[in-house]
Amino acid sequence: MITEEATETAPAPVRDEPEPPRPAKRRRSWDEVPRRHIYLPLSIYLVFTLIPFYWILLFALRPAGSTSLVPWPITFDHFEKVWTERAFGTYFENSVYVGLATLVMTTLVALAGGYALARFDFKVKNAFMLALLCSQFVPGALLLVPLFEIFAELKMINSLGSVIIAETVFQLPLSMILISNFIKNVPYSLEEAAWVDGCNRMTAFRIVVLPLLRPGLIAVGSFAFVHSWNHFLFALMFLNNQDKQTIPVGLNTLMSADSVDLGALAAGGIIAAVPVVIVFAFIQKWLITGFSAGAVKG
Repeated sequence: MITEEATETAPAPVRDEPEPPRPAKRRRSWDEVPRRHIYLPLSIYLVFTLIPFYWILLFALRPAGSTSLVPWPITFDHFEKVWTERAFGTYFENSVYVGLATLVMTTLVALAGGYALARFDFKVKNAFMLALLCSQFVPGALLLVPLFEIFAELKMINSLGSVIIAETVFQLPLSMILISNFIKNVPYSLEEAAWVDGCNRMTAFRIVVLPLLRPGLIAVGSFAFVHSWNHFLFALMFLNNQDKQTIPVGLNTLMSADSVDLGALAAGGIIAAVPVVIVFAFIQKWLITGFSAGAVKG
């Protein structure tokens, strides 16, 4: 037996004390990051981006034959030359017409198709969506021969309508997918409430859904306009007369096998870029909102 004395003199068992918890590693916020770590990379990227634009302005604004790195004295002779002698005024009008017509047609057709994909279920819906996605892997150059034969049969060669139809067909798949995602983000209960109030499907869509699609429509329409404005292949293949050509084809005429008029080419490039820059400057907020909304599945 264990005596009472032995019990009193026995050492107490040693217990391992738990280690104190380590403080969690705190992430550094943007306010704690040194400003030089942010501004230095951005400044390098900005300089790298702006040098080509300055180079274009330099050739467009300095006199012909000058080698100065500063456009002084400033001259607008190159702009006058390409606008009048090289018919860039006509090219500009044709590009505006093609861009606006493509914008309207692409938006209307994509709106109807996107609503059907978002609100109706049919047997080949998944296959149709897969076909739309796969069509984005087909380069536009592969469509030139079949489209040329179709337009030749329809007597539409050398017509701006052929370029508008080709641009619309080329941009419809992506536009339809984006519009369908925009419509999915609109609650279906809003349309049902309009039906209860006596509206038919078309009226409910026009009153309830369409106002909420404004950012998406602006995003899709601007994408269609810019793509048709800059596209070169369709205008080159389907338009023969000079008075029907667009700005990308007009820029190509400024280059020959023997020489290149750098001043005129730079001026033409600025004329081609200014409308696109203005469009994006005015719709930047709507464009970012629209593409962000279309990227989220409702």
